[in-house]
Amino acid sequence: MTDGPTYGFDTLQIHAGARPDPATGARQTPIHQTTAYVFRDADHAAALFNLQEVGFIYSRLTNPTVAVLQERIATLEGGVGGVCCSSGHAAQIMALFPLMGPGLNIVASSRLYGGTITQFSQTIKRFGWECTFVDFDDLDAVKAAIDDNTRAVFCEAIANPGGYITDLDAISAISDDAGIPLIVDNTSATPYLCRPIEHGATLVVHSTTKYLTGNGTVTGGCVVDSGKFDWSANDKFPSLSQPEPAYHGLKFHETFGPLAFTFHGIAIGLRDLGMTMNPQAAHYTLMGTETLSLRMERHVENAEKVAAWLEKDPRVDYVTYAGLKSSPYHDRVKKICPKGAGGLFTVAVKGGYDACVKLVNALEIFSHVANLGDTRSLIIHSASTTHRQLTVDQQRAAGAAPEVVRISIGTEDANDLIADLDQALSKASS
Repeated sequence: MTDGPTYGFDTLQIHAGARPDPATGARQTPIHQTTAYVFRDADHAAALFNLQEVGFIYSRLTNPTVAVLQERIATLEGGVGGVCCSSGHAAQIMALFPLMGPGLNIVASSRLYGGTITQFSQTIKRFGWECTFVDFDDLDAVKAAIDDNTRAVFCEAIANPGGYITDLDAISAISDDAGIPLIVDNTSATPYLCRPIEHGATLVVHSTTKYLTGNGTVTGGCVVDSGKFDWSANDKFPSLSQPEPAYHGLKFHETFGPLAFTFHGIAIGLRDLGMTMNPQAAHYTLMGTETLSLRMERHVENAEKVAAWLEKDPRVDYVTYAGLKSSPYHDRVKKICPKGAGGLFTVAVKGGYDACVKLVNALEIFSHVANLGDTRSLIIHSASTTHRQLTVDQQRAAGAAPEVVRISIGTEDANDLIADLDQALSKASS
């Protein structure tokens, strides 16, 4: 789309980044299923490899279909650029890669997806990186956890699995004072419900597998750059501020300005890590984004109805949905997620671990899968699956206690979902 009018979200989710194919006039973005691209001549090839000209070289780095998705997600998030990759986990490593080095650390919320906790507590140690987990409701603890070796603060806008909402304004103020970037995982909220950059985030990461695609077909990830961080303000981020040997001493921030992180993510991150999104996955996700606002409205509407019903049910101990007035995070909804608290929450079932297993096995409409953000309603017992590798204390800190199930509310008829939960709870409590 060209510069000019300021378009609404519903228009941008369909049109941003996409133009009719100049060769055929095709209105839908084609799947460019190709590994490589023909250069005009030797000078053109040299300019591309020197980062003196923007274009397509090899599909590990750039692909026209993926490029449309990158621009669309960045536009919806209010960023200057985006880099798509193979999964949400890949996006997290891609986001950290230019910032980190041996002996450095990040400060992360204790309320994160279980796989992220494992990645940050175990896997990144192999790179010599460390992570300190903190309750992000305790702002003093967040401040205290940051030291001279901290290079990023990480949290989720709407935390998986509990649906807790992070006070992004308060956390970004802390990261700003420390001179380090705030990275926000916006998977559970999507840019329709929350735009973290407007609350001070430097980088936004997504598992596009979830709500952005919305149909449970492909995995993918994306890193969106706000373009607002001064990578040259100090010597903490040499990958972006200092000469890059692989490009004859080019300085990414000096050369590319607000797009420094995005260009580094492609020219270094995708080049060397190879966490590439394939063009067919990008195509599925582009189609998913076209209905994002419509789906999110229904997810929220259904979640509010189902959560309110569950909260009143005597077979349930508690429901963590922030859209409920009883939630301690209810006041943050209007500030952080003004269009609703999302479609994800947890339910504590009376009868503990065994009752949760019975509930999961008895459901008929809900699918028992390790995913969220689908049009289908999904359920999982996190303590025995996604958070299985954690200790019970870590499970409880992450909102995935043994007596809890995670529910991702889909876009079906809410009354049918309630009826399904009703019959399954009866079997779970018998």
